[in-house]
Amino acid sequence: MEQTTTDNTLKRGLSNRHIQLIALGGAIGTGLFLGIGPAAVLAGPSVIFGYAFAGIIAFFIMRQLGEMVVEEPVSGSFSHFAYKYWGSFAGYASGWNYWILYILVSMAELTAIGKYVQFWWPDIPLWVSSLFFFVTITALNLGSVKMFGEAEFWFSIIKVVAILAMIVFGTYLLISGTGGEQASISNLTNNGGFFPKGWFEKTESGYQGLLSVMAIIMFSFGGLELIGITAAEAENPEKNIPKATNQVIYRILIFYVGALIILFSLSPWATITTETSPFVTVFDNLKGLHFNVFGTDVSGTNLIANVLNLIVLTAALSVYNSSVYSNSRMLYGLAEQGNAPKFVMHLNKSAVPTRAIIVSSCFAGLCIIINKFMPDEAFKILMSLVVSCLIINWIMISFTHLKFRKFKDQANIKTKFPSIIYPISNYICIVFLLAILAIMSITGMHVSVILIPVWLIILFVTYQIVQKNKQKKAV
Repeated sequence: MEQTTTDNTLKRGLSNRHIQLIALGGAIGTGLFLGIGPAAVLAGPSVIFGYAFAGIIAFFIMRQLGEMVVEEPVSGSFSHFAYKYWGSFAGYASGWNYWILYILVSMAELTAIGKYVQFWWPDIPLWVSSLFFFVTITALNLGSVKMFGEAEFWFSIIKVVAILAMIVFGTYLLISGTGGEQASISNLTNNGGFFPKGWFEKTESGYQGLLSVMAIIMFSFGGLELIGITAAEAENPEKNIPKATNQVIYRILIFYVGALIILFSLSPWATITTETSPFVTVFDNLKGLHFNVFGTDVSGTNLIANVLNLIVLTAALSVYNSSVYSNSRMLYGLAEQGNAPKFVMHLNKSAVPTRAIIVSSCFAGLCIIINKFMPDEAFKILMSLVVSCLIINWIMISFTHLKFRKFKDQANIKTKFPSIIYPISNYICIVFLLAILAIMSITGMHVSVILIPVWLIILFVTYQIVQKNKQKKAV
């Protein structure tokens, strides 16, 4: 029989270095490596400003969440706070919305992982490699929270080293002049200036300009809220979570803004296409150089392609690993509220919610079947729901924080890690996110906007069913 803990509580097994790299890894995903191309085509170098501004909004939300989780480091994170300070339905909707969000993200990442593996071994069926990493990552999470933390630590290290290498190598190409005649800081303002496509303009092919790509840019920061999920299992959360949260803004400036300034300087932005990324440019410059490993020349196109594929594979594995962890802890928190079946609260001897992991993983594993049988259009609709869930999640964090602070202020309780410029930052975040929805409805992402009220109605109906079942059991 399976051994269980005696106190049935999660253990604090995530150290400071785990928390630091989890926070950092959450800000670096495939959205950074591959998602910049389409944004650059529509807005040019001005996407640098867009990432900086969106990073500030993300930081505000992180500080709002950070204030709550430092004060009450519990499982369920923002769902717990919505439930406690806003109401039962808010907690239910917030938790299940986040759970569904990362079930869908897990599906997308498992699909991507299979495609990246096929780059090296094209004869391996997509579902086989997806299944292999599905089992491997799930097993890692079933072991202990430290195993998850270690895996995420090393995934993040690879991503960080990759970006730092790009920044250092790109800077070398610019300063040394070996980047070619086209490499110059003036590329940031050549070809139409820093805002070559304007702020928001309609053309025959659609909308262009910085505002038209703010949704794409904002979604790159999805995953930063993971640090809030770690609160119940973080060692010394009062010290480690504020430290990790505060460093997010510096990481965004270095890894997003700093990297993009270098990358856009290396070649004219007009050479970028929707199928490529500015990061490809840096690796492409490696073609003219020679690298010897144990006397063997490994330079050339194959090296570039293999390194890129390794980086994006690592990014996908990191996101999937985080999704398995965060979904299980959110499901565990929902069960504590009474908004999910109690049986998922079961913990093994390492204080890991094994049943919550298995249930969540089984739903994510449906992508293996979806990849084979579901039409592409149906999968695109599911991915559109990801966008909807992410917007709902961020708005609910900011609004829940307003409720949280109002309660604390009325009780004359001074919080340990107060957010920045409360409540102005909350209103800025909420207005900004609503503006993103308005832009999305105009620029062709209306399906995601339409899905929001539909999804909220589904959540409300299921909530009513759950409440009626509770009442029947109480009688």
